[in-house]
Amino acid sequence: MISIRNIVKQYDGKRALDDVSMDIEKGKVFGLLGPNGAGKTSLIRIINQITAPDSGEITVDGQKLSQVHIEKIGYLPEERGLYKKMEIGEQVIYLARLKGLSQTEAKERAIYWFKKLEIQGWWNKKIEELSKGMQQKAQFVATVIHNPDLLILDEPFSGFDPVNAELIKNEILELNAKGVTVIFSTHRMESVEELCDSIVLINKSKKILDGKVKDIRSRYRNQTYLLEYEGISLQNSLNAPFEILSETEMDGLHKMKFHLGRDHQVNDVLEYILPKVAICKLEEIVPSMNEIFIETVNKAN
Repeated sequence: MISIRNIVKQYDGKRALDDVSMDIEKGKVFGLLGPNGAGKTSLIRIINQITAPDSGEITVDGQKLSQVHIEKIGYLPEERGLYKKMEIGEQVIYLARLKGLSQTEAKERAIYWFKKLEIQGWWNKKIEELSKGMQQKAQFVATVIHNPDLLILDEPFSGFDPVNAELIKNEILELNAKGVTVIFSTHRMESVEELCDSIVLINKSKKILDGKVKDIRSRYRNQTYLLEYEGISLQNSLNAPFEILSETEMDGLHKMKFHLGRDHQVNDVLEYILPKVAICKLEEIVPSMNEIFIETVNKAN
């Protein structure tokens, strides 16, 4: 487990992180979320030991974060750091050597990953000759080639088309299934729902939300439902155990969004409408992570 306690970081008197604490469970995918300028990158740089906190402490499996942990971290920054004039194969091997691999190990693993990501034909191409997506694949290989225990991915799907984004997503999940801990920073909330076990939301240098994704979504449930039915409109129903928020009708199919009335249950709704209409679908509308992100940040602001 990575334990982050009371981290404070200032730049020119302005706080980038203000007493931020969180726990990142070993072997899980952890979402580090927040608007631009919230402090996410500052925290990532501290974990990578690019910068140090002004106060606070980070421990990994009970040991204080130190230089010995660097070789077991794979970091994919949002601002990519490849050398444009170097050949892609040479560059990946060079970066692997910096992580402690021998020349032979580096080449063997590079060949393996190039084949796995279907870029083996680009070995002798220079970075500047590649598309943004191909450059991104090369950077991903450099991030995972040394078999890190911790992967830190900052907007890993930026620049990818849907096919390659799916390919990289599956590679991340495969690595996680093998026990790799993943810190995943993104603005794509649909990716958060697909990948993350837990999240922390930072806004204006402070933590404003954290927890398991399923628990957070459950916490934001607001008793709103979608009903699809055939028959007469329920728009003017009297003494209904629900409040209609919206309703549309096309070709005899009604779609109604409603809010469950106070002290009522879904069974009360069923008892009320079954004698009147034919139900095609009834489901609860649980807020998405994107909706929760917007609502929580707006409240904090």
